[in-house]
Parts: sequence; C-alpha cells; structure tokens
Amino acid sequence: MAHRSFPPDPHDPTEPSDLHAGDGAEPREAEVEPVPFSETAPEAVPPAPLPEPPAAENPSEPTASAEPPEDADGETLTEEALERAERDPALAPTPASVRAQPAPGPVRSRLLADRAGKVNQAESERAIIRELRKLSQRRRQPETEDAGTLVAREAGFEVMEVGPPPSLVRRYFTILRHAIGLVYGSAVAVARDREQFAWVKGFPLFLIKVARFFVTPFVKRDLRQLPLEVQLRRRLELLGPTYIKLGQVLALREDILPEFITEELKNLLDKLPVMPFPEYLDRVSKGLGQPADELFEWIDPKPLGSASIGQIHRARTRPTEERGAEDVILKVVKPHIYVVLKRDARLLGFFGRFLQIFFARYQPKRILDEFAEYTLREVDLRREADNAEQLALNFADMPQIRFPRIYRDLSSRLVMTMEMFKGLRPDVPEARALPYEVRREIVDLGARSIIRMLYQDGFFHADLHPGNLFLLDTEPDPRTGEYEPKIGFIDLGMVGYFDGELRRTLMYYYFSLVTGDAENAARYLTSVAEAGPKSDTAGFQRAVAEICRRFYRASKYGDFSIAQLIMESVSLGGTYRMYFPIELVLMTKALVTFEGVGRALIPGLDVADVSQKHVSRLFRRQFNPVTLIKESFRNAPELVDLLIKSPSLAAEGMRFIESRIRQPNSSPLQGLRSALLAGSLFVSGTLAATLDVLDTGVNVWWLWVPLFLLAGGLALKKS
Repeated sequence: MAHRSFPPDPHDPTEPSDLHAGDGAEPREAEVEPVPFSETAPEAVPPAPLPEPPAAENPSEPTASAEPPEDADGETLTEEALERAERDPALAPTPASVRAQPAPGPVRSRLLADRAGKVNQAESERAIIRELRKLSQRRRQPETEDAGTLVAREAGFEVMEVGPPPSLVRRYFTILRHAIGLVYGSAVAVARDREQFAWVKGFPLFLIKVARFFVTPFVKRDLRQLPLEVQLRRRLELLGPTYIKLGQVLALREDILPEFITEELKNLLDKLPVMPFPEYLDRVSKGLGQPADELFEWIDPKPLGSASIGQIHRARTRPTEERGAEDVILKVVKPHIYVVLKRDARLLGFFGRFLQIFFARYQPKRILDEFAEYTLREVDLRREADNAEQLALNFADMPQIRFPRIYRDLSSRLVMTMEMFKGLRPDVPEARALPYEVRREIVDLGARSIIRMLYQDGFFHADLHPGNLFLLDTEPDPRTGEYEPKIGFIDLGMVGYFDGELRRTLMYYYFSLVTGDAENAARYLTSVAEAGPKSDTAGFQRAVAEICRRFYRASKYGDFSIAQLIMESVSLGGTYRMYFPIELVLMTKALVTFEGVGRALIPGLDVADVSQKHVSRLFRRQFNPVTLIKESFRNAPELVDLLIKSPSLAAEGMRFIESRIRQPNSSPLQGLRSALLAGSLFVSGTLAATLDVLDTGVNVWWLWVPLFLLAGGLALKKS
C-alpha cells in the first residue's frame, strides 16, 4: 500500500474550510511548501547564480537545476568548497555536469583535479582525505517527512527511528554497562550522601568508601554527582521504553523500595517517541490483512498518546451492512516490541539475580520477574480485548459503568479497534465545575465499581490513573433535565486477579479498616504477606496496628486518608522483611487513584465513609445463607468422593481393629494405642454424622452410630 496520510476528519471544525466542500467535490491535497536551501544544509551557503544551462540533447539525460552541488553519494558540498569555487569561477561546478555525468570518484576529487596547476598532488590527496572524513562524520540529512509525521512533531512528539531490533548480545552489553554503572554509582552516592544512607555504617561503609576510590572514574561524569534515585531514573530512561515501563512499575512497589526511590521514579517520561505515520498505516494494514484505506475513512495523523508498547490515533470506520461509519480509537503495537521485550525479559532475569547479590533487601529478582510476566501479557492486544469484554460482562447489571466496545473484525494481535468515549477526564477543571450532586454521584459510582472489582469479582483494572478514566453523559437530559452520569474505564491491558481465599482476606482487611478495627486489620494484612529471611512477623503486625490506631486518632481532628493508611502499612513490609503479592500493590494503586480522583471532585471527601456502605453490603452478602450454600456446593466433589469411599474405609478400619484385638498385649504402649484408636473412631463418626447434618439426602446413620459406640467402648474399657 502506498504510504499516504488520510484526509483529516471532515467534521473537525479546526480543519481548513476546503475540506468541507460538498457536492461531491474531493478535498484538495495540501500544497507542500518548498524547503529553503539554508534549512537543507545548515552549514552550506547558497551558490552563486549560474547561467541558464543549454537544453539536453538527449531527452533522457537529466537537466541542470538550481540545487546545491552534491558529491556522488548525494552529500551537499561543504562551505569551504563553495567558498573556493566562488573565489575561482573556473572551479564553479555546473549542476548539469555534476548530476548528469556519473563518475566513480566523489565530486570533490574532480574539483581538485581541475586545479592541478595550483595545488600539487600531495596536497590534493590530503584535502580529499580530510573531505572524506568530514563527509563520513556528518549525518545524512533525513529524507523529507510526510505530512502525518510532521503533524506528530508539531504536537510535541518525538519520532522514533524504525529499524531492526538490537541483537541479544548488543542489548546484553548495554544493560550490563548500565547495571554495573548503577552499582558503581550507588557506591559513590552512599559514601557521599551520609544523611540519606545513615543506616549503612561500620565495616560495610568502610568497604564502600574504599570501592568509591576505585570506581569513581568509571561512572559517567554527568551521572556521578547525582543522587542515587536520580541515577536510577536517568539510566532507565537511557535504556529505552521497556525500562521506562519497568520504572513505572517500580514506582508502585512502596512495600519494598524506599520512598525516595519511588517518588523519583514517578517523574519518568510518559510521552514516548511515536512511529512515523506511514509506518503506523503499514502496521495497521499488516495487522488487519487489508489496506487501511479500505477499512477506515480516515485516520488522524496526530497521535492521542504513545506508550512503551502501543500508539493510539483517532479514526473512523467505513460503513458496512452491520454498522455505519463510527468514530473509533485505533491502537497499534510498536515495531519489534515483542522481540525486544522477550530479549529484555531474559536479560532482566539474569540481571535480577546479579542485583540480588547487592540489593537483596529490595528483592530485585522478584520485582523483575513480576514485571516481565505482566508486561508480556500486554503485547498481545487480543488479551486487552478479552479483558474489556470480561469486565463489561461483570458489570452488565450496572449500565452506569462503561467499558469500550471492541470491534473484533477490525482487531488482531497487533491492532485493536475500540469504541471512542466522548467525555471529561476527572482531573480537568470542567469536571470540578459540575454540580455538587453530580460529582457526589460520580464518586459513589467510583467507590461501588472499584470495591466490586476488587472484593466481589476478584478481576480488576490494574493500571488505574486519571488518564484511564472518563466521565460520560455529564450534561443534563434535554427532555427531563436530570443528570445521569456514567464512568468509563479504558486501557485494560494490565489487569489483576484475586483467587477466592485472597479476595476474601483482603475484603476482611478493607472492612476492618473502614470500621476502625486496627487489630483485625493488622492480622489480615499479615496473613497475606510472605515472610522472608530474618523476618519479624509479630513486629510487623504490631507496627501495622499502631499505624491504624494513629490514623484513627488523626481522623477525629482532620481528614482521614485510607489510601495513605494502606500505603504506609504496606511500606513497612521492607523493614520487617515481609513481602506482598503484586496484586496487593495493584489494589493499593487502584484505591489511591480512586481517593485522589474523589478528592479532586469533592475536596475533603471521607473515602472511608463513602466505601463503608458498599463494603458492608459485600460483607453481608458473603455471609448470606444462599451464598454460603453456593460456597458449600463448590466442595461437592469432595463430599461425593467421601461418600463413595466411606464403605471401604469403614471395612478397612474394622479389619484393623479386629487384628489389633486378637493380637496379644505385649507392648507397654498398648494403652496409648487404644486411646488413639478410640479418638480416630470418634473423629470418623463425627465426619459421617456431618453428612446427615448437611441434609445431603444420604442417610448414613448405620455408619456413624457404630463408630461412636465402638469409640466409647474402647474409652470405657481403658478407664
């Protein structure tokens, strides 16, 4: 498919008026403004005016032009060559001779050959060598960019160079250089910034100071004087999009990393370079198996966003029998991103083990493994489409919560076409200007949806921030004048999962928080943590309970931030060597986002008060008799298996008892064995009697009654 920019949206009032021409008139293509000579070659000067060249005798022979002279490789001659040509007109190259007569050597050699009487051969050779060196060191001027790519540049995006991905070996040495540089830079920073690293002392500090003396020359000068957290951020940015995303994930791990690290990582770049627009169109065509202009009426060349994995644009579909022309969002995976991520994941596994040696306290291997697992899921856009459809199914009974509709016929592994939401971001002034009742309803909807995702469904949006939320239908209904606001969730590539036990435990933890039960909140949080080497479980539980009590006391005199309470509780994990699953950290991010958005809409919002009624409803639902019966039926296969095996187990038990009764009493532990046997029979009878109590429809009194009698007989005989 030929690369060309699609016409802009004809319904966009900001476009030129000729794009709205009607009566079947086709829009005119934009005229390309000629580039001045001074912009083509920054160090060149315009050549002297040349006489009109004679017409070429051979029609196929190129004619002279007013372009600057170039050598055989297409490079514009330097300013020095042009100045010498101006001083000696006999040496002025005519463009016709330069462009029409191919020669094996560069133009520079022909210019110098004409001056044979003035410059000797040795000087000529040295001049040629100098000129060739200059030409080899100069970067070639980029080819003229298409209009779509220029639009992206004008919007403030950098344009990436599309080429083959770096080899594994090259990537290995690049990452190794930065990893070693970070270790060396850490030694310099720890030895220099004593107030920040006061906990490092004694013999380890002595070794670090000695190492600093030797490693300082090997650290880049522009990074050497920076604090450790800034060095880490800059090296992640230098390593490219994969590691920028890694840094964004690390910024969430306040349970492992210190606060000064996570706060600095929040400043990572979030506006990454975009593909050239022709490359974008080409990937759309390859991903969908058809030319893009056959599937879409237009694609806006201005990107809406560019992340480490994907790039999104507005578009409009062509009408079909099933639907008309619709405005959509087109998301495309960037070139070679899967190959790069796979290679980086392999290398991250290696470097995670390497960094574990020096920074075992912060669990780098654990963090990097989790990052690789979650990031590789995002590369396949079919997963994101599945997530959107699953969440829409979970909230089918709540029309106020929206997820984008996926156009499956226009989606694939590399391309995803989805519904475009038209609404307000919650962090813009227009959202804060909505009526108070509308904002209150939006906050209540947000609390209900987040709590339901986390503690009822166990399937939740794991990358929540204000940019992934939309406030929809914020205008009053024209007929009734009433407001019916909705909330839309987008960017569903990263989701979190809670299994049944973890979901229930975290629900109990959150319920304890909002009801002010500090001891139970600490107990539930401790139960989901994994104790590491030299951990202090009891100390961690006491510290969490104390933080909860401190927050509850502070809530009587000011605002109560439940998100801050959870973050501080989780951040104690690193101090006590208690490590949490990544899902808990993602849950914390979701709650922090909800609280931030809620307080932006309603200053001074009490999130605990808003959440309490929703989490209490879930808590009551958890202990509803109908729910308990449904939960018990999940264990039905085990109960059926127990019923099937009960006769054989009873027969084996009776044979065992008979053999023991007939065996002579020669052991001094005979009484102990009888007591154990009586206890076992009593437990077996209890299990059998449970089947009758559960009203399973199976009457097994003939099994548990003899077991109770036999257990009682053995106990009485012993006494």
